[in-house]
Amino acid sequence: MKFHLFRGLIRVTAFLVVLCALNLASAARATIRYEVSLAHPEQHLFRVRMTIPDVAGELTLQMPAWNALYQLRDFSSHLQQVEAFAGTSKMAIEKLDKQTWRIEGHGTLTVRYTTYWDESGPFATQLNTEHAFINPALILMYLQQRRAEDVHLDLCDVPGEWRAASPSIQPLETRGDARNFSIDASSYDALADAPIEVGKFEEFQLDGIKPEIWVVIHGDKWKRSKVENDLTRICRYELNLMGGAPYQHYIFIIHTGDGSAGAGGGMEHTDSTAIAVPSDEYLPGIAAHEFFHLWNVKRIRPSSLEPVDYTKEQYTRALWFAEGVTSTYESYTLLRSGIWNKQQLYQDLGEQITELERRPANRWQSAEQSSLDAWLEKYPMYNRPEQSISYYTKGQVLGVLLDILMRDGTNNEQSLDDLLRAMNTEFAKQGKTYRDSLDVRITAEKIAGGSFDEFFRKYVTSAEPLPYQNILSLAGLTFRTVEQKGPALGFFAERDPNETLVVQSVDGGGSAAQAGLRPGDVIVKWNGGDVPGRLDRWLRERAAGDHLRLRVRRGGKEAGLEFSLGGVQELRYQVVEDSQASEKALRIRDGILHGATNHVAMHRN
Repeated sequence: MKFHLFRGLIRVTAFLVVLCALNLASAARATIRYEVSLAHPEQHLFRVRMTIPDVAGELTLQMPAWNALYQLRDFSSHLQQVEAFAGTSKMAIEKLDKQTWRIEGHGTLTVRYTTYWDESGPFATQLNTEHAFINPALILMYLQQRRAEDVHLDLCDVPGEWRAASPSIQPLETRGDARNFSIDASSYDALADAPIEVGKFEEFQLDGIKPEIWVVIHGDKWKRSKVENDLTRICRYELNLMGGAPYQHYIFIIHTGDGSAGAGGGMEHTDSTAIAVPSDEYLPGIAAHEFFHLWNVKRIRPSSLEPVDYTKEQYTRALWFAEGVTSTYESYTLLRSGIWNKQQLYQDLGEQITELERRPANRWQSAEQSSLDAWLEKYPMYNRPEQSISYYTKGQVLGVLLDILMRDGTNNEQSLDDLLRAMNTEFAKQGKTYRDSLDVRITAEKIAGGSFDEFFRKYVTSAEPLPYQNILSLAGLTFRTVEQKGPALGFFAERDPNETLVVQSVDGGGSAAQAGLRPGDVIVKWNGGDVPGRLDRWLRERAAGDHLRLRVRRGGKEAGLEFSLGGVQELRYQVVEDSQASEKALRIRDGILHGATNHVAMHRN
């Protein structure tokens, strides 16, 4: 099913949606309507009116507890004054738990409430004097019994100089200095999967790509020529790799600048992505990852994530494939599209192995268990090296190793590329979900004509040491360890129960200590933006000597501190080419680098 198609003044158009797999069919499809006012954006309050037709008795009204991240974030905590009306008459509304209300009536009912949001980043929602960014599930209630019905959203009281962008949006009218915009969707789930940017932004279409792709950018520190070139290369390669577009129209919503420094990252949607980066330098990797999610996750989808349940954790063993192997294709795309050279690919693979092997938890937490435990990532202790590994990191490495084994077992005639294309054909295009790791293995075996039971049993389900050297050598690569100077913060900080980052200890004599950082300091700003969600990931992308600006709160007062990152000697792993590789290994290595097999040459630079 698809959203209805609209064309408006901002030339942003319709997108595909996946109907939720809920058995909630009603005799006639009504339209549930939302009206969201952006009046007084300086107050950070969205004023929401929900109109529910054809009520015939009791209704259960809910606010999602999670969306965008594998974290229970209880969006109902942002709500104020939930009221229900029949016409102008106020009705009784009973709150059942933290996110559920019950109302009873007949005919058309109206629910009104306000919700406060001023959090930047692709996983949150924000309303301020500069713009609004909306993840609809964070602000809109839904009816559990009627989630599959058509929905209509009006954005009202939009400041006159602002525009709106979303995969499907229609300008309505101008009233004084404010405008309205509307969105129609075939279900609540479809609307929830369509982020909205409202404000003053720049937009352009990527040339020569059909179906069309639009780019909307809010912020600074970017150059159109670089962004357009990078995104065009990425999208062309991945569309070619996967045999064409699964969408009618696609949109990148990008936030750039210092305000995005701490909230960097991206969130995939059915026909769009929302990305936040400090500058365009950081965009290619995130864009390559999120665009590939068009297939892997959004359409090649594990059964364990369907149907979506917004009220509680939704456990899956497949994130190592859904996210981790998407990271494999992030790096493959950057290389094969010409943005990276092969040395950058080798360096990135070495860094992922380094990150994996320096975490003691790698000895006991498997890729599948890391996937199941994704819901623990909001707890600081869980993210410590001795407590967990990342399914992104291990999944990316497993993707490369599986690619090599598939190529080696078929004399370079089949590859990981063929596995993804096969799953797209057998599952996504058939409207079917796959059974987590089981169907990944079965599909790989069907393509390669051999068993991968041992690989999946030892390295996906269990946490046996990965045989890097044995497998890398099959692709003309070798594996070595070196000591290098890496970056060090010079302090240790953890988040308290209120998600505030508090300094626990400071290395004596280090640059952070010399700048005046003390235990107990609350870090409120990081390089002018929000505090990174994962300090270890932020640090991994830096070097000793890089500058860090903090704003800290101490004793009720705030102060700015600046210092350079220190350095520490650490063991690192490198992937390099083997000068003694066999002819077969050279063909496999060349196939990985260029996205080719003996039968198909995908892309050469």
